[in-house]
Amino acid sequence: MQNTLTSSKTVATCDMVLATDLDGTFLGGTAETRKTLYDWLRAQSPRTRLIFVTGRDPGFISELCAKGDVPAPEYVIGDVGTTIARFTGGRVQPIVELEAPIADLWRGHGETVRERLQGIAGLKLQTAPFRYRLSYEYGAGFDPDSLGVLQGLNVDILISHGCFVDILPKGISKGPSLLRLIAHLGLPADRVLVAGDTLNDLSMFQTGLHGAVVGGAESELLAATRGLSRAHHCAEPGAGGILEAISAFGLHPNPPKVTP
Repeated sequence: MQNTLTSSKTVATCDMVLATDLDGTFLGGTAETRKTLYDWLRAQSPRTRLIFVTGRDPGFISELCAKGDVPAPEYVIGDVGTTIARFTGGRVQPIVELEAPIADLWRGHGETVRERLQGIAGLKLQTAPFRYRLSYEYGAGFDPDSLGVLQGLNVDILISHGCFVDILPKGISKGPSLLRLIAHLGLPADRVLVAGDTLNDLSMFQTGLHGAVVGGAESELLAATRGLSRAHHCAEPGAGGILEAISAFGLHPNPPKVTP
């Protein structure tokens, strides 16, 4: 049975919005903290809303939610910000009007990027299906300076997690796409909590929204967010860090009860 958070017609009417990365964040932490967070989200629905903001592709998200272990989101920012979609009927369904500028920026770049990066030492194209981005894994022998072959293209290069390289349309990433979705839905920005753990989450914290940099986050992300007043550096990893930040910011009238 598909496990979804109930939607209401008045999307902007809510107590809080959790916009969270998946790997290492929403899916991270202990079994106890994950259960506490997931149960709380279900209990607070529909006035507490859930958005996945992830580098994962639509197929992964559909498979994850079909298992029923995690609450399904109402909306998805996927593919490192290049997918903006509703999640309904167990499927990620792109919002065409929000994705149109992303598609225009990427048009003609995919094949050019593939050609220029082909054969670069230590760089391997990921097997996930791509829409408006390309993602690689890197290993021994990779030199970041080799990415200079992309100079002159209207793309951004994002290196994260000590092993990933994402090539994105210029100016497109998780943060800007989340802001576009928030504005489209009329969500209250001061009630939004973003959460993440690697450098590909940095743009979310740069939006000025309340943020949970969860425990165990990438050192580069910790350094980059240290001066951001709304980026809370959590002690607890994964789901535990999200629980910690909800209470630290006083974002919800009925915050989750965390067992010591």
